[in-house]
Amino acid sequence: MTDTHSLKAQLALCLRMLENYGIIDYNGHASIRHGDGMLINNGSAQRSRLTADDICLTDLDGQVTEGPGKPPLEFHLHAGIYKARPDVGAICHAHPKWSTYLTMTGHDYLPVFAQGTLVHPVPLLDTPDSINSPEMSARLCETLGERPAALMKSHGAVTVGATIQEAFVLLNYLEENAERQYRALLIGTPYVFSDDEIAAAAKKLYNPGLFQRTWDHHAAKLEG
Repeated sequence: MTDTHSLKAQLALCLRMLENYGIIDYNGHASIRHGDGMLINNGSAQRSRLTADDICLTDLDGQVTEGPGKPPLEFHLHAGIYKARPDVGAICHAHPKWSTYLTMTGHDYLPVFAQGTLVHPVPLLDTPDSINSPEMSARLCETLGERPAALMKSHGAVTVGATIQEAFVLLNYLEENAERQYRALLIGTPYVFSDDEIAAAAKKLYNPGLFQRTWDHHAAKLEG
């Protein structure tokens, strides 16, 4: 496979895994920086059946230069982050339920298990509006800053990484932490990791090898 085709295949797999895990459904999108543009899923393609053939290459103004269909309406989310963050190589955006429940009820995201600490603190974009314009993208970028993740009130979440594996895994960690926090709140006050415990978790868990292992775990479940 060519390098471009391999990246398209990784991106399609990422979205199929997110759909299989219940983090996205008929919506949601992910991208990989590629040259002066980005690879992103065709907005109308079925997420559960995505293949490399459903990935298009666009410039950072959303103009398709290769591939089928059109990018999602929220391509501005991806384009804006790539313009603002040279360190970002991949982005995932979804509307996951557990972390969205927290934003709907005014609960801050709390680091309640080790992997979930990797994205803490998670800033909040205080509007449910879609990121479908340069202006909304600028607001999201300001909220995200240099963080690996941000939440959007009553809307969803975005994670970024050097690779699509990193962005995918961080979104999984964020959502699992949110579910644990939500369920713990039903029976009491959840334990929140201290600053020292957060630093220790980052030292042990924030590395490409463990991200790849988590990616492989989800891929094996999907392919099995």
